[in-house]
Amino acid sequence: MQTLEVSLLDRSYPIHIGANQLASPATYEKFIAGKTVAIVTNETVAPLYLPKVRAAIGSLGKAIVEIILPDGEEHKTAASLDKIYTSMLAAKCDRKTTIVALGGGVIGDVAGYAAATYQRGIPFIQVPTTLLSQVDSSVGGKTAINHPLGKNMIGAFYQPQAVISDIDTLKTLPPREYASGLAEVVKHALIFDSDHFAELESSADALNARDTEVLTRVIAHSCKIKADVVKQDERETKDIRALLNLGHTFGHAIETEMGYGAWFHGEAVAAGCCMAAQFSEAMSGGAVIDVERVEKLFSALNLPVSPPKVAAKNLLAHMQRDKKNENGTVTLILLKRIGEAYVDRNVAEPKLLGFLERTVT
Repeated sequence: MQTLEVSLLDRSYPIHIGANQLASPATYEKFIAGKTVAIVTNETVAPLYLPKVRAAIGSLGKAIVEIILPDGEEHKTAASLDKIYTSMLAAKCDRKTTIVALGGGVIGDVAGYAAATYQRGIPFIQVPTTLLSQVDSSVGGKTAINHPLGKNMIGAFYQPQAVISDIDTLKTLPPREYASGLAEVVKHALIFDSDHFAELESSADALNARDTEVLTRVIAHSCKIKADVVKQDERETKDIRALLNLGHTFGHAIETEMGYGAWFHGEAVAAGCCMAAQFSEAMSGGAVIDVERVEKLFSALNLPVSPPKVAAKNLLAHMQRDKKNENGTVTLILLKRIGEAYVDRNVAEPKLLGFLERTVT
């Protein structure tokens, strides 16, 4: 097992990455102080892993409340959040109750936001069961639900007690969901680490085969990249954490336009990263971003490199509501080169609309 630390003074916590963790009581023991644990999961994950987690935590003498939500991005809503609140209130959960978020990014985000707001904040543990959540959404304390007008528009920064990433859970992921997680791995390399990008290029076949050794190393490296960023900019008040949104302004617009769940988040991020690379090159005045290399890696990992054919004006409207925007101007994360990104807060919308019209229609 590899262990990393997200260093945030009194809010610091470990990330444990390895196999055979879910069924071990020792995995959870030091992170649960109260007598009650609310395990939040979904209908897909529950049959696979809830019995193991329930048995492990139950052996510690904890009372357990099980909250099973519908599966899918379309259920990352206020209704799901209210179901958590209602179940916990009915079970008389108090401020020492610990929430265990057992599932992918949707469960982590919704359960984390419930933890941030239930009785003004209670402890929670992230137990991500998808690759995307293990390398990205479980690390850093962003919690949220979606709104019909925009993704992740209602939420809070709230750090977990720990992140427990059991790589055995990746064996059960459907191919599209597994590939979706690889998109965030590539994104981290595109932003911060050209050498890691090259390693991903040479490891594409092993990643597609879900090689345990390669996966453990790659997940740990991605988590280290994100943990270092979170340490420097926990609440995204500086530009460094904003860089992690490479591909997301385009990607969130795709997800919103297509309807939550039609495109997996990682699929939209992959297409968004390719769009960001293309737009970067178009705006660079001659610099070469090596768009072909970016597209080739995403394609090798079974991810889309082009957006769906939709109305450009609709995508622009979604991008105009992005959380990173300031003073009514679209903000984009763009590339200087592979391994180096920057924030552009002065995107000329006529140029952006022209790019979208050439790209998506």
